[in-house]
Formats: sequence, C-alpha cells, structure tokens
Amino acid sequence: MKVAIVFGSVRTARQGHKAAHFIQRHTGQMGWETTLIDPKEYVLPMLDLMYKEMTDPQPVFKELHNIFNEADGFILVTAEYNHGIPPALKNILDHYQKEFFFKPAGIVSYSGGYFGGARAVEQLRSICAELGMPATPIAYHIPNIATALNEEGIPADPKAEERVKRFLVEFEWYMKAMKKGREEGTPY
Repeated sequence: MKVAIVFGSVRTARQGHKAAHFIQRHTGQMGWETTLIDPKEYVLPMLDLMYKEMTDPQPVFKELHNIFNEADGFILVTAEYNHGIPPALKNILDHYQKEFFFKPAGIVSYSGGYFGGARAVEQLRSICAELGMPATPIAYHIPNIATALNEEGIPADPKAEERVKRFLVEFEWYMKAMKKGREEGTPY
C-alpha cells in the first residue's frame, strides 16, 4: 500500500511534526510505502489555479500530483486553529481533486489542549467528503501535543502505541476495500 501523509502546519513553533513522525513510524511498521508531505518542503502558493487547470505546472505541483495519484490512501495530520484546520493543509488539498477520488482519508489531529483537535476533525471530514476521499470513522486524537510526544514522535504514554494500531488497522481495511473497488471500476 502507498500512503501519502499530509501534514499541514508551517508555524515557527509547530508541534505537529511530532505527530507526523509518530504516524510515519507506525505506517512503516505496517509495511506501507509512505511519503510525508510537509508544506515547508512542498511550498505551494495560495490557491489561484487547481492543478487540473494549469497549462504548465511548476515541478512541485507535478510531484505532488504523482504522489497523490499513486497513493492508495491519505493520512491527514491536522492541528486545530480557531476550531478549524491550518491554512497550509487546506491549500494543499484545494490544489488537487481527482487524485483523491475513491481513496480513504485517515485523520490524525492534535492540539495544545485536552480535545486533541476534535473540532478540526469535523471540519476536515466535510472537506474530505467534497474531495471524494471518505474519512474513516476512527480519527486519532493527540491532546497536549507539547508533552504527548517527543521531537522524534515517541509518545510519553505507552498506551498511545496500542491506540494507533486500531486506527491504522481500520484505515488499512478501507484502503484495501477501496483499492479493490477502484480496480473493478468507479462510477465516474
């Protein structure tokens, strides 16, 4: 399975890279081929034209198109900013569309507080539905991100290792089911 992990924060003191590394380590243990999309490395301008509307896209757009097109699923790692998702994550998603069709999204959220980004997850579910990539029922929430994970994404609470497995097993089921469905043909 090929998975694109899309991380959405560009803030100077961002904490989400810890969550992205935590998830990437676990997806590797599942035997999946993963690519981490960090908006500080894949720098896109604010949305003007979608990829499908560009006549001569810059290499970064082509590279992301290829990664997204080949992916069997997406894990979206989101912070919660003012009850919503970070603008950098929304900007990456908005540049593409058909690359996401009939592929699942697993959502990992984090925040500095107790709710672990739960409100951002609800917003992201609606965005994913519009993009044709249904979000899996289970989201993985990381509250108190500053102390929950160290810089390498190692959790302070060993139970986090067990909880993430359930999230990833469900995500894998959806990836396999939707991959089989795509192979048999899609409605459009």
